[in-house]
Amino acid sequence: MGYSNQFFEALGLSGEFAQEIKSAAEKTGIPVARLNHYNESNTLPSGEDLRKIEEHYGVSELQLKLKTGRIDREALALIQAHSEDIFNIIAPAKELAQHPNTPVEPVMTSALGKLYQQDCLTFLHSVESDSVDLVFADPPFNLDKLYPSNMDDNIREEEYLSWTEHWLKECIRVLGHGGALFIWNLPLWNSTISTFLHGRLTFKHWISVDIKYSLPIKGRLYPSHYSLLYFVKGEKPNKLIADRLPTQTCPSCFDNLKDYGGYKHKMNPQGISLTDVWTDIPPVRHAKYKKRAGANELPVKLLDRIIEMSTNPGDTVLDPFGGSGTTFVVAELKGRRWMGCEIGPCDDIINRFESIEEDKHNLEGIRSNLNHLYTPLVKKEREARGLWTAESAATKHKAKTDALQIPGGVGPLQ
Repeated sequence: MGYSNQFFEALGLSGEFAQEIKSAAEKTGIPVARLNHYNESNTLPSGEDLRKIEEHYGVSELQLKLKTGRIDREALALIQAHSEDIFNIIAPAKELAQHPNTPVEPVMTSALGKLYQQDCLTFLHSVESDSVDLVFADPPFNLDKLYPSNMDDNIREEEYLSWTEHWLKECIRVLGHGGALFIWNLPLWNSTISTFLHGRLTFKHWISVDIKYSLPIKGRLYPSHYSLLYFVKGEKPNKLIADRLPTQTCPSCFDNLKDYGGYKHKMNPQGISLTDVWTDIPPVRHAKYKKRAGANELPVKLLDRIIEMSTNPGDTVLDPFGGSGTTFVVAELKGRRWMGCEIGPCDDIINRFESIEEDKHNLEGIRSNLNHLYTPLVKKEREARGLWTAESAATKHKAKTDALQIPGGVGPLQ
C-alpha cells in the first residue's frame, strides 16, 4: 500500500535509489526517514522542512500542492479563477469514457430483487439514473485480504481512492432525489471519502459503530469502531425515522444501569432515541449465523436498522458489493425491491436465499426487542421484582399530580 513517488517526483527525484534520498537529506538537512514519510504518505511538509525544500529545490508550496494532489481551498480558489485556461489545456487530452448500458442476465432473481455477478462499475453503468432509494456500500478496505474473486486488495492508496471515486460517482448518479447513501468503511478511508462527497450530496451523519474485530495495536489507540457515512441526495431525505432502543439493564437483577431519577415518568415507553454512536451491533462470529467461510459478514441488525430508517416498503435498495448477501436478504424480508452485484462467486448468496427462513427468524427476534423502553422479557422480570416501568412511572406521577389538585389533598410545599 502507500502512495507512489509523487512527492519525490515533485522534487525531480526518482525515489528508486537509497543514495539519491540520502543526498537529498544531506542537501536539505531533513532526515531520510522524514523524507520517506512525506513520500510514502504523500504528506505536504511544513515549517522548516517546507522552507528548506523551497530553498534547495526551487519548488513552491503551491507547486507541491498541485504536483501531489493535496489541493486546499487556497489552491482551489486559484484553479477556479483560471478554470477556462486550465480546461482548454486539459480538455483535448481527456477522452470522454463511453459506458454503454449493456443489458446482462442476473445469476439469481427473487420475488423482489436481482443479483448480478459483475464488477461493480460494469453493473452500475447499466442502472438507470435517479432510480434507487438507498445505496449501501461495503467495499474492500485495501487491507491485503484474500477474496474469493482473487481481486487485488493491496494497491497504491491513490489508485484505491481513484477507484472509490469512480464507483461513488455512479452511485450518486443512480440515487434518486431524497435517496440515502451509506458507506461502511474504516475511518481512515471514510475521512477522505467524506471530503469527496461534500458538494455532491448533503451530509447527514458520521455514525460510529462499535465493533472490535482486531486486537490492540502498539503505538495506536485500540481501533474499536467502523465508520458509517450517511449522505442524502438533495436538501433532505425522503425518510429518516429511526427505531427506538431499549434502555440498558443489568442482565442478572434487571435494574437500570443508568439512574433516571425524577425523570422516570418522562421516559418514552417506545424506548431511547437512536444516537450516531451504535454500541449494540454485534459482529457475526457464531457459526449459526455465518453464511460464508473465511470472511467477515455484515450483521443482519445493521442492515435492518439502515433500511428501516431510510426507506419504505416498495422502495429500491442497491448494494454494489454483495459479499454474503446480507443487504439483499434483509431488503427482501422487509418488502423492499433490491438489486446488486458481487464480482466473486455468488453461490453463498444464492444458498442463503434458499434457506431464507433462518434469516427471517433472526430478523424477527431482532425487531421484537426494538421500540420498547424495556424488552418484553426485561419488562416481565422488572414487574415481578417491583421495579418501575415506563407505564408504572407515568401512572404514579399522574396519581401524585392529581392528588395536588384535590381539595384537602397534599398541597405543594410553600
